[in-house]
Amino acid sequence: MSDSIRAYRTSVFDNARWARLKHRPGDIFVCTPPKCGTTWTQTIVVSLLWPEGKAPAPVMIVSPWLEALFNSEDEIITRLEAQTHRRCIKSHTPADGIPTFDDAKYIFVARDGRDAFMSYCHHFEVFKADVRKSLNERALQDGVPPMPEWNGDVHGFFAMWLGRAELFHHVRTFWALRDRPNVLFVHYNDLKRDLAGEMRRIAEFLAIEVTPAQWPAVVERCTFDAMKARGDEIGTFWNFEGGAQSFLFKGTNGRWKDVLTEAELAAYERKVGEILPPEAATWLERGRG
Repeated sequence: MSDSIRAYRTSVFDNARWARLKHRPGDIFVCTPPKCGTTWTQTIVVSLLWPEGKAPAPVMIVSPWLEALFNSEDEIITRLEAQTHRRCIKSHTPADGIPTFDDAKYIFVARDGRDAFMSYCHHFEVFKADVRKSLNERALQDGVPPMPEWNGDVHGFFAMWLGRAELFHHVRTFWALRDRPNVLFVHYNDLKRDLAGEMRRIAEFLAIEVTPAQWPAVVERCTFDAMKARGDEIGTFWNFEGGAQSFLFKGTNGRWKDVLTEAELAAYERKVGEILPPEAATWLERGRG
């Protein structure tokens, strides 16, 4: 790993794996903080790359998470090197922890932090205990903080999540790259507001041509209901109780309004203001709309 690239290592992922990636011109990187529309965006890119709906494998196999520690590094690298089509690779690493190739495309996706937090609660609730135990055993051996267990205490979990402020740091690192021609910002709100329009933005950014006759099916495959109905075409979701039906949970926003207290919301606003410039904070809350 280059000295100019910051190391990020958690119980779940390690960005040191980027050192083994032999990038190719045209590579597509879907870069997001967790629970911000990652799988949705991967599905969109795969639907665009194979507009007739004939992707060679499920989305999460075609578009692997390079850094994930629950997959063998050798297996992920071998799979990527064997791909002969245009590649789409997932990353949960902030921008200062990944290389920036001028001939690659980076799609950065984010979401109002309060909505991401609510999705994160469900994520931890349904994450399989045996997988967590295995990851934590390795993390403790490596001196890395373990993945916390879910005990149902939303407010305690919020305090921990907000204190780490990882989502806001992630956004700040990519915000510095927002004017680069090979970086596209996409917001969860905009995907919900105008999926077809955002998919056309992404297609134009990636220089992918889709015929007018193909567009309706290309978009339909990426609606939340369609993704949930064909979970086996998205991934196995083996590490979550309930599989795809659990992982692809609700896809809704605003659930935090009935959960977080006024004091917690005020603390959230203060933290956002401490880390993000005003324009970035506004975009994170609202998107482009």
